[in-house]
Amino acid sequence: MTPVEQRFSILNMRTEPRSPIADLNARAKIRDAAVVHFARDGFRKANLRAIAATAGVSAGLVIHHFGSKDALRLACDDHVLGSVLARARDKATPEGLASVLQNYLADPAEFQVQIDYLSRAIAEDSPAGRQVVDAIVDETEAVVRAGAFDGSMNAFSDPRAVAVLITMTSLSMMTMASHVGRALGFDGPNLSPAAMRRMALPSAELYTHGLYADDTVLRVTTDALAGSDATTPPNHPTQTQLIRKATT
Repeated sequence: MTPVEQRFSILNMRTEPRSPIADLNARAKIRDAAVVHFARDGFRKANLRAIAATAGVSAGLVIHHFGSKDALRLACDDHVLGSVLARARDKATPEGLASVLQNYLADPAEFQVQIDYLSRAIAEDSPAGRQVVDAIVDETEAVVRAGAFDGSMNAFSDPRAVAVLITMTSLSMMTMASHVGRALGFDGPNLSPAAMRRMALPSAELYTHGLYADDTVLRVTTDALAGSDATTPPNHPTQTQLIRKATT
């Protein structure tokens, strides 16, 4: 705890007893306010007094619940990441995907704060940002493998690499939202519901039907990679073996 935080704690700490429900509500309000400030201002610029003011509590109560700004950031990471991954699991089924899309289009502001938060964490290349990316890749790989197992998705030669590709494509929609929107004819720093509507069907078409009309590119790539197996790490399947396994 820094001297400033200690001073806030001494001056502002509540002395009257608080109920568990009051503590829980205050903790959630502080966390939600911090998510907004970290997303808007960045972790370094956001300060505890401003977060406390937004939450409607004293700065000392922030320290009481979280101990430090770093601990508060970790709590925000866990909350936002948990919510995003829960939605990712929901999207693994057609019913879940429909629900997520409908909820977003009905109230995009609810999603936007979390999207902005993740974008900031990733853009800052902080440990939290890297944790977010790693967790999303892991979760996406699990979805891809489960889909291949139950037949709802195609099997791929390298599920991990496919998960990375899907994740980076999805994250670019957040971290490059203004560019995506501008390319589609929509202005603004965020990806608007109108832009999301325009992207929804083409995305589903691409993932459902693929891009190429035949296997020419796949065969050319397979042949090209066949001569590069000498660079494959020991005890790791070669590209040719992976491709043959997925196509047989």
